[in-house]
Amino acid sequence: MLARTDLRGSTPTLAQLRRALPRGGTDVNAVLDTVEPVVHAVAEHGVEAALSYGERFDGVRPASVRVPADAISEALERLDPAIADALRESITRARKVHADQRRETTRTQVVDGGVVSEKWIPVRRVGLYVPGGNAVYPSSVIMNVVPAQEAGVGSLVVASPPQKDFGGWPHPTILAACALLGVDEVWAVGGAQGIALLTYGGEETDGSVLDPVDLITGPGNIYVTAAKRLCRGVVGIDSEAGPTEIAILADDSADAGILASDLISQAEHDVLAASVLVTDSAELADAVDAALEQQVAATKHRERVTTALSGEQSGIVLVDDLEAGLAVVDAYAAEHLEIQTRDAATVADRVHNAGAIFVGPYAPVSLGDYCAGSNHVLPTSGSARFASGLSVQTFLKGVHVIDYDEAALRSVADKVVTLADAEDLPGHGDAVTQRFGGGVA
Repeated sequence: MLARTDLRGSTPTLAQLRRALPRGGTDVNAVLDTVEPVVHAVAEHGVEAALSYGERFDGVRPASVRVPADAISEALERLDPAIADALRESITRARKVHADQRRETTRTQVVDGGVVSEKWIPVRRVGLYVPGGNAVYPSSVIMNVVPAQEAGVGSLVVASPPQKDFGGWPHPTILAACALLGVDEVWAVGGAQGIALLTYGGEETDGSVLDPVDLITGPGNIYVTAAKRLCRGVVGIDSEAGPTEIAILADDSADAGILASDLISQAEHDVLAASVLVTDSAELADAVDAALEQQVAATKHRERVTTALSGEQSGIVLVDDLEAGLAVVDAYAAEHLEIQTRDAATVADRVHNAGAIFVGPYAPVSLGDYCAGSNHVLPTSGSARFASGLSVQTFLKGVHVIDYDEAALRSVADKVVTLADAEDLPGHGDAVTQRFGGGVA
């Protein structure tokens, strides 16, 4: 079922590895011309444009952008108690992990009378996007809201596409998750128009104000990603998320059935999802293929899974040994990387590039999706080489505070003047000497 790339007996360079490995992805540039008019229309006409595009793309036009408070509370009241309990557990674990990410102000005394501090200020207002599409994602509400709250963000708005089956409001499970988290501002708007409305704000149908945000986080489809690219600069964004992906580094100690189920778990997200196995055991590769044949036939989303597993983005990579396997997974830089080898913790400790690393057979990606306490909004498409997943830091700004007294400035004034002259910016030097009557001696 999975295509194979055989790297045994070769020592490819990093550039060759990146070209050889399975990689799909989407071309955001290809839809920019489609998305740009949507963004411009919402920037100019606000809510009216956003609702009109929602009616066109989602097939429903809610009475307002902002979801009424009683719709949010009612969604929680009607939620299956088992789902509510699972969401509460997910929230508790996420809070525990993200609370430990808080940064403290640092204070450095550079010289007597000269101090530089760095304080962390939360972004004032953030928009948290929760997609619709093939599934319902209350877990994405948690993964976006919890770190923002733990960072101390004072104003949060969750945006999610309106649903025809639910009166034009977002899915009730999404609304229930917001209620559990204490989020009372939810917008029934999705897609590119949702990103644009978060960016520019507008006037609600009742004449009230929908304030724009300063930062937008959360994954979405290619149109959402294109809109985030177009709005970047007016607002901050977390990343340009591509299709989800899993890579597994495994040796012959791994269980083929478990590996197959983990590959399927990502493939069921989307036909563009990537599932990649890296192994030094051809026998294990054969066993995984056999397990996939059996498990895919029985899975609920068989067509979607089959398309994803047979796409160019998925496959098995055969290597000579684990050392070569580590080079491969570092070159691939997966969103989710599972290590299923002997002494998995030691192997995992040597990985440089991954959005999140799952160690051993009892830490599947699906655990991280819901209840590990970690965040599942992670870098995709190889961007884990330089980017991190969503965290408290995403919602904080580091600001240097410079506090020098007269003596401290005087002690370094001649150096400032020298460097200003070296850069042919004499006014910089004058800004210092002016404080001392035109001289610094």
